[in-house]
Order: sequence, then C-alpha cells, then structure tokens
Amino acid sequence: MVEKSYKITSPEGLHARPASALVAAVSPFAADVKLGYKEKQVNMKSIMGVMSLGIAMGGEIQIVADGSDEDALMAKVDEVLVSQNIAQ
Repeated sequence: MVEKSYKITSPEGLHARPASALVAAVSPFAADVKLGYKEKQVNMKSIMGVMSLGIAMGGEIQIVADGSDEDALMAKVDEVLVSQNIAQ
C-alpha cells in the first residue's frame, strides 16, 4: 500500500476537468485507489465519487493505492497533479 498527501493549488479546486483527467489516468491500473478528503474516502476511478467531495483550493487530499501496480499508479497521479498545476 502506498499513500501520499497533496494540497490543491488550482484556484478552481478539483473541478470537472482535472477530476476527469485524474480518473482517466488511474482507470487503466489494476490497483485499487482511494481519494480521501475531510473524513470521506471515495473510489478515485469514479468521476462521480471524486466530484462529490467538492474539493476547493487549499484542500488537503490523501491518495491511497493498493495493488500490484500501485507504484506506477502513484507516479502517474503525481505526474498529472503537478504537470497540470492541480496540486503540489
């Protein structure tokens, strides 16, 4: 299991476009991946789940991956969040 925390830096927060990019990035992986925010945790492969959290700028999120390709999945998440200026 791999876990990492991020702070949302996008002024719009984690709105539809970046949420969609994250879901698309993690969906091909076999590992289970959860997104946590304010005591709630959702399946990160579900756009509705991610959007339901209403994550605003400055929000602290936790991403937990568990499975055979968890390290590659987390590397991809890191790449998407940083390259698209969504979080750091």
